[in-house]
Amino acid sequence: MPTLVAGIDSSTQSCKVVIRDAHTGELVRTGSAKHPEGTEVAPAAWWDALLEAITAAGGLDDVAAASIGGQQHGMVALDAQGAVIRDALLWNDTRSADAAAELIDEYGGGTDGAAAWTAMTGSVPVASLTVTKLRWLADAEPENAGRVAAVALPHDWLTWKLSGSTELDELATDRSDASGTGYFDTAAGSYRYDLLARALRITEDAARGIILPRVCGPAEQVGSGDAARGWGHLLLGPGAGDNAAAALGLGMSTGDVAISIGTSGVVSAVSPRPIQDPSGMVTGFADATGEFLPLAVTLNGSRVLDGAAKMLGVDHAGLAELALAAQPGANGLTLVPYLEGERTPNLPHATGSFVGLTLASMNPQDVARAAVEGLLCGLADGLEAMTSQGVPVESITLIGGAARSAAVQQIAPAILGREVSVPAPGEYVADGAARQAAWVLSGEAKPPAWSTVETQTITGTPTPEVRQAYAARRGLIAEKH
Repeated sequence: MPTLVAGIDSSTQSCKVVIRDAHTGELVRTGSAKHPEGTEVAPAAWWDALLEAITAAGGLDDVAAASIGGQQHGMVALDAQGAVIRDALLWNDTRSADAAAELIDEYGGGTDGAAAWTAMTGSVPVASLTVTKLRWLADAEPENAGRVAAVALPHDWLTWKLSGSTELDELATDRSDASGTGYFDTAAGSYRYDLLARALRITEDAARGIILPRVCGPAEQVGSGDAARGWGHLLLGPGAGDNAAAALGLGMSTGDVAISIGTSGVVSAVSPRPIQDPSGMVTGFADATGEFLPLAVTLNGSRVLDGAAKMLGVDHAGLAELALAAQPGANGLTLVPYLEGERTPNLPHATGSFVGLTLASMNPQDVARAAVEGLLCGLADGLEAMTSQGVPVESITLIGGAARSAAVQQIAPAILGREVSVPAPGEYVADGAARQAAWVLSGEAKPPAWSTVETQTITGTPTPEVRQAYAARRGLIAEKH
């Protein structure tokens, strides 16, 4: 009988569970369940979905260890009894945009404030980060803010629930997820209680009384499963933020870049050194192995294609067919896809725009092409920001739901100016969590060397003129906001 491990991906839209052989990585079974829509969600819905997904995956009775990869940044505020104080604000909830601007202003504003935050945490506050959501809570809901006894992130809270613990001091996390809070010094590997205090408008002494999850090593056992549910045999790993888990699942190392197009668009790269970018384009996060994982993140990912397909009355295959029937540049039509505001660049109140619409481009093929090119141009900006920070780029892997689009695959090399590798569709966040669980179980110095993901390489002729047109028109939108 093989030794089995479970990897869990609690993402924005759903929960996925994969059960794999701890030694070979072979997939044994899977399960999934949907999450409710919205940017404000009751954490209990994540727990219900996790239980449903575990059941669909055949349970955990024969599983030796588990880890959770989760959506980053969300605010789970707990009271002294461990109860959730209010619905969690997710990473894509932009109501804390003004709070982010205030926090930057309080350290000098503008480039000075941004540089100060980058030096302290590795990232410039934007609405996605937990620190800005806590400031929003302090100002908008001071009674709730006054009840805060602990602050967790989605994956921290779910690991805690999986353990069956009710003790707040048993909350645990890892460097990758902690580095996305805005009150964790990624380079030093420690919490900044002064920044937590500033966010909640309390004293630093009071902030030190608030429990933050213990930051564990990448293969450290953080507890065991809930014995009351028959999971007492289950070792629990520290988990990771979703992008760090995906990097572990893909086996990324220095020089490897992943472009993930899910609900958000993410450009991530493994770096041996911390990255500090005061422009805010690149956030200096940690990875799940002890190194660093700089990210450039857009709010608008696969839903750009969802919206375009709905507008044109086609499915995703139909949208790809239309886009590939058009010429590069879409007859001069550009979509700047800030449909839900934007994080990179930081324009939380922006809206999307079609620019350059003419009679020649007013057709389904060019509209579809502009949607795909606009999505990819935003990610190309993130890649360029990475290279400007000295992050090495030797290979690019395209993952996520939208990476399955034939149009995205074929147009990406032209927009990015580099060949891309597209692995077979998979649940790479859950796979990374499973690999971490196997690492915890083994007690070895390095994660298990599971078989390499099979990929296809796609090349194309670069189209810099498309990027240039996008940059000019993106600038017009930025000037208005």
